[in-house]
Amino acid sequence: MSAGETGIAARLAAVRAQIAQAAFAADRKADDVRLVAVAKTHGIAEIAEALACGQTDFGENRVQEAQAKYPTLRAAGHLLSLSLIGPLQTNKVKEAIALFDEIQTLDRPKLAAALAAEIARTGKAPRLWIQVNTGAEPQKAGILPDAADAFIAACRTQHGLAIAGLMCIPPADEPPAPHFALLAAIAARNGLHLLSMGMSSDYATAIALGATHVRIGSAIFGARAVPPV
Repeated sequence: MSAGETGIAARLAAVRAQIAQAAFAADRKADDVRLVAVAKTHGIAEIAEALACGQTDFGENRVQEAQAKYPTLRAAGHLLSLSLIGPLQTNKVKEAIALFDEIQTLDRPKLAAALAAEIARTGKAPRLWIQVNTGAEPQKAGILPDAADAFIAACRTQHGLAIAGLMCIPPADEPPAPHFALLAAIAARNGLHLLSMGMSSDYATAIALGATHVRIGSAIFGARAVPPV
């Protein structure tokens, strides 16, 4: 076994143990929290190492990068679930629906309309999440918190979309707990039970506040690789 395999296996085991500990501390079951391994900028071989350790849920930020990796893995017989966790352009909706099992970054009416049209055309409906910009950061994607209720309703009624849950990325320079609590409150009043929140630095806090999915990259795969030019 190579050093890389040992590293990923050990880090993955450590993350799983820490998820179980955080869930226990919150009086929850470890199985209530799904680990999404974020493999952006990492290659097929590294993903295969995680698959060999029983990891089946993966996340990617870019449609084009995911297209270069996951069809090959699936063709090799690997069973996996793939989530888009980065911004989605409307001109990539066709490719995204063909490739991803979950899209966690629905955040605007134009995208909702494009997703609804492609789902109707193909009959393929990935699980959809709405991204909420809990910190109202102008540079970050996501519907603003005070517009979230109306947007959720519009996705359901105007576009006929089944919304599974909410996702957020708190501001890097603020404590994450208030943002996780805000996301949970929006979800609760809209009858949504899935919360994708928490990354490598804050997932224990997210689990304490109700996360059902945590998105963890560097704690599993190590430092982010340099993306291809």
